[in-house]
Amino acid sequence: MTPIAERTVEIWFLTGSQALHGDETLRVVAEQSQQVAEHLQESGAVPADIVWKPVLTDSAAIHTVVLEANAHPDCAGVITWMHTFSPAKMWIAGIDALRKPLLHLHTQADAALPWSTIDMDFMNLNQAAHGDREFGYIGARLGVARKVIAGHVSNPAVVERVATWSRAARGAHDLRTMRLARFGDNMRDVAVTEGDKVEAQLRFGVSVNTYGVTELAQRVDAAGPQAVSALISEYLDTYDVATELRPGGERHESLRYGAAIEVGLRDFLTEGRFTAFTTNFEDLGGLRQLPGLAVQRLMADGYGFGGEGDWKTSAILRTTKAMAAGRPGGTSFMEDYTYDLATPGKEKILGAHMLEVCPTIAGARPTLEIHPLGIGGREDPVRLRFTAAPGPAVVVGINDMGDRFRLTLNKVAVVEPDAPLPNLPVACAVWEPAPDFATSAEAWILAGGPHHTVLSTAVGTPEFRDLAAILSTELVVIDESTTIPAVQNELRWSAAYHRLAARL
Repeated sequence: MTPIAERTVEIWFLTGSQALHGDETLRVVAEQSQQVAEHLQESGAVPADIVWKPVLTDSAAIHTVVLEANAHPDCAGVITWMHTFSPAKMWIAGIDALRKPLLHLHTQADAALPWSTIDMDFMNLNQAAHGDREFGYIGARLGVARKVIAGHVSNPAVVERVATWSRAARGAHDLRTMRLARFGDNMRDVAVTEGDKVEAQLRFGVSVNTYGVTELAQRVDAAGPQAVSALISEYLDTYDVATELRPGGERHESLRYGAAIEVGLRDFLTEGRFTAFTTNFEDLGGLRQLPGLAVQRLMADGYGFGGEGDWKTSAILRTTKAMAAGRPGGTSFMEDYTYDLATPGKEKILGAHMLEVCPTIAGARPTLEIHPLGIGGREDPVRLRFTAAPGPAVVVGINDMGDRFRLTLNKVAVVEPDAPLPNLPVACAVWEPAPDFATSAEAWILAGGPHHTVLSTAVGTPEFRDLAAILSTELVVIDESTTIPAVQNELRWSAAYHRLAARL
């Protein structure tokens, strides 16, 4: 799989004008719009190549470039700017045909007005205030989902908002081309990990299919000793490996089998062009260990993962990693496990999972260890052990409400544990939720938020707001301003809206 950071992603920059301005004016329009596109590109903040397209002055050209954007495999979205007055009836066919996310950038060539020299030639050229409102009308008339950002591109806040939307567009683009492999079904009798895979493919684009764990076990058994030894060397260089797992140690064979799982799993995912996957401790077939170390390392490389067959969380994890490409921080599969409620007002949540927490969130060099796992009925699995680095983060879950999908997000602060955790044999994260524990937990439960989540210190609420808008998906945000009455009202209004909208 191509690492996320190396994938080519483009955002096309479309500029509107009209032919009656004449060739000289259109030449200036082209130069100035290229400068705006170049400024966004050179800012280094936008996680995509800004691809400038020739100025558009008629309906046929607009429709053609939109169809090209729709078909282009690297185009994740489109930015439009009406430099001059671009009569919006020209844009109807193109905007109606657009299938990529749309950002309407309301800017102008120069930040300041040359008050002493303004004449009608200047006014005719610098008509974004005029043209963008015309374009805004047709977007509203057509009911087009779009982001609108107003301000000059010399303002870092404007560039950061464009970058945030671009990260969301990149995530949606990845999701729409995602292939997700499930090894076995989901955990028996669990409700929230169920979901409508057909609706998910229709709404999001992700293709979710199940593969027998026997296929994976065969790949693991076929892992060559040289490939396994190469991974062992990498482990020794990257982690603090327990003595018993090192070459010559009494449990070294367990580490070699863990490496064989990684070899086999990578081969399967690479050959099938999968970018996300799930496992299930209830369906391990011929595997001698529940995959732990291999899953952690694959997540660190950008793969999505969900435990116990949770394909929805796997898809959102991969999407979040795509949004976070090039950003500091990390993103991991997570589960709310237990609470520290000893100090009112300072309650904490301890998150972990059986094995599968991504080392991109680690606060220090992970240790590679082996411990018993009292579930699954297999040999003791190897795993990376660490505690998450402190910092601001979000916890995000996705659930299937029957008539729609819902994203639930809680703003949190990852903190250090109050004391060492010498007997906890898995990686973990500790966080304090906003606005407080009781409101956070009650709001999450009222929203039906899942127990499997994605924890990210690399992206935040703005990216998920833009992502939800791009995907036309409900988002419930729990943050400093949240109150339970407000959440209850929001859930009622949202249910009414989605049920009405589904019938339109």
